[in-house]
Amino acid sequence: MPAHEMQGSSHMRCGASSRRKGTIMLNEKLNVLLADWAVAHRKLQNLHWYVKGHAFFQAHVKLEEFYDEANEAVDSVAELILMNGGKPLASMKEYLDASNVVERESDFISVNDAMTQAKADYELILADVKAVKDAADEEGNALVSAAMDDHIAQLSKHLWMLGQSER
Repeated sequence: MPAHEMQGSSHMRCGASSRRKGTIMLNEKLNVLLADWAVAHRKLQNLHWYVKGHAFFQAHVKLEEFYDEANEAVDSVAELILMNGGKPLASMKEYLDASNVVERESDFISVNDAMTQAKADYELILADVKAVKDAADEEGNALVSAAMDDHIAQLSKHLWMLGQSER
């Protein structure tokens, strides 16, 4: 094989190897996001069950909406990982080990404290979503990048609403 063909072949192998590493890194970030959503889902359901106080009815309904959306996010992120050639985390132990969201004890909580916890967790998840989007953009993965735009819009709206409820 002529030298110029060997160089091109080596360049192509290096490029493919670099893309594979980028995909692996992106899938790792997606798995952290998956874990965040899975733990958040369980935590939001915990808050839904244990919330109490003057605005119980509204908080109970809103927290149910939040945990239903979190459950949908778990599924959509897992499917993105599979479409990207990766393996999504699938056990509670894996989720808890990988997540930036911390589970809470099973105990009663005021409406204000429940909403404060939901807001703090959404802020953590939003940071992870942005990290995934940056990695997807760097890799040129338009599918994952666009999906993260949807997560950013959803989380930003929730954060705005939760911020308004603190006033």
